[in-house]
Amino acid sequence: MIETNVSRHHNTFLEVIQSYYQLTKPRIIPLLLITTSGSMWIAAKGQVDPWLLLVTLLGGTMAAASAQTINCIYDRDIDYDMERTRHRPMPSGRVQPRDALIFAVALAIGSFTLLAAFANFLAALLAFSGIVFYVLIYTHWLKRHSTQNIVIGGAAGAIPALVGWAAVTDTLSWAAWLIFAIVFLWTPPHFWALALMIRDDYAKVGIPMLPVVAGDQATVRQIWFYTVITVTATVLLFYPLHASGIVYAVVALTLGGVFVHKSWRLLQNPEDKTIARELFLYSISYMMLLCLGMVVDSLPFTHHLVSTILSYLPFLS
Repeated sequence: MIETNVSRHHNTFLEVIQSYYQLTKPRIIPLLLITTSGSMWIAAKGQVDPWLLLVTLLGGTMAAASAQTINCIYDRDIDYDMERTRHRPMPSGRVQPRDALIFAVALAIGSFTLLAAFANFLAALLAFSGIVFYVLIYTHWLKRHSTQNIVIGGAAGAIPALVGWAAVTDTLSWAAWLIFAIVFLWTPPHFWALALMIRDDYAKVGIPMLPVVAGDQATVRQIWFYTVITVTATVLLFYPLHASGIVYAVVALTLGGVFVHKSWRLLQNPEDKTIARELFLYSISYMMLLCLGMVVDSLPFTHHLVSTILSYLPFLS
C-alpha cells in the first residue's frame, strides 16, 4: 500500500529528486554555511583557498542534509499532525523511511570522506559529531522531553563554525570557540521567536517548547536575556581577542543594537505575534550580516583601507 502511494505521488524523476531535496530542509542549510564561511575567513586572515572553501561548504552541506533527513524520519509522526509540516515528504508518504535512512547514511559517509580527504580529519570529525549530536541529543532526547531543547540543541547548529575554523587551521582556537558560542547563544532567541508564532502547533503534538510550558511572558524574558548575551559575545571577538577589527566591531554593534531593540519591543508586548515574527526574520538577517561582517573585516583590502584612514586621522583634528 505504501509503495502504491509513493508511486502515485511521484510521476517523474524530477519529483523524486524534489522530495529528497525537501527532506534536507534546504532553507536551514545556508545559515549554517555562512557561519562556516565567516569562521573560515577569520581563520585564514581573509585569504581562503577557494578549493578548501568549496570542499568545506560541500562537506558541511552534506552533513547538515544528513542530520535533517534523519530528523524528518524520526519526527514523521508529529510532522503529520502539525499543519506547517504535514506536507513534507515523510508524513505525506512520498518517501519511505528505509529509503530516507539510506539517503541520510550516504550523505554522512560522503561528508566525512570528503572533509577527511580534502580538508583534514578534525574538520571531518567535527562535522560528523554535529550529525550525532543533532540526532541523538536534540532530536531523540531533548526535543520531546525538555524546555531546554533549543538551548542545548543549539550546539549542533553552532558546530559548523568549528568545522570552518578547523578546515583552515587543523586546530581550534579561542576565537573559534567564541564564534561557536555566538551561534549557540543566538539560537534560543531565534527559535523561541518562531515558537511564539506557532505555539499551538507545538502544544498539539506535545513538544515542550518554552512558550507551551512556561508561557509567553517567561519566553520573551529568556529571549531578551539571550539577545543581550549574544550581542555582548559578538564584541569579544574584537576585544579582548583581537580576532576581528574595527569594521567588524561597527557591524556587530549596529546589528546588535537593532537586535536588542526588537527583543525589547517583544519584551513589552509578549502576546504580539507580529513583533515575534519581525524578531524571527531579523534574527536570520542578523546572523548572515554578522558573518558577512567577519568576512569583509578579514580581507587584506579592508585592513589596508582602515590603516590608511587611521593614518590621516591626526591631520583631521
